[in-house]
Amino acid sequence: MTGWELPEALEVAGRSEPIRADFREVLEVIRLLDDSTEPPEARAYLAMGLFYRKFAAIPLAARQPAMEAMLRFLAGGQEDSGPAGPRMIDWQQDLPLIVADVNKVAGCEIRALPFVHWWTFLAWFGAIGEGQLSAVVAVRDKLRRGKKLEEWEREFYRRNRARVELKPRYTPEELAERERLNRLLSD
Repeated sequence: MTGWELPEALEVAGRSEPIRADFREVLEVIRLLDDSTEPPEARAYLAMGLFYRKFAAIPLAARQPAMEAMLRFLAGGQEDSGPAGPRMIDWQQDLPLIVADVNKVAGCEIRALPFVHWWTFLAWFGAIGEGQLSAVVAVRDKLRRGKKLEEWEREFYRRNRARVELKPRYTPEELAERERLNRLLSD
């Protein structure tokens, strides 16, 4: 691949496997991969089942290469560049901010378009400049690193705390433990 193509199939174990490349479908794949209520194996299986149009036809021996190809596609065709940094964006929580800023870059309402390739969406996303999303991410980053907020950032954070603070994701075990502790405290 030269970087000029927008693939709608991926090479997996010597076969061309058709994929769902629209940004809405890919964001659903990411949501499935991020779902901490499911075991990692189930998340991978569900995500690949949505992503690959003919997932059932992919041989079991090719599932690991299929997962690697999917993850490379999600990363815009780039190889893994090392360990991931702290989570600064939540695709579901930040959806209204992302859509508003991507719409601004794209010059249209992207949700009204019948198809937008994931890599096109990533290019638009990468071109986002100043806006609410960048302000939210900047405040999150400063808070995470324990840096002092500017006066306007403190005011922004005060008015937009629910947007700025990433909601925690709990596993079913963590939720059960929280519930058990809440019962103990309320007795």
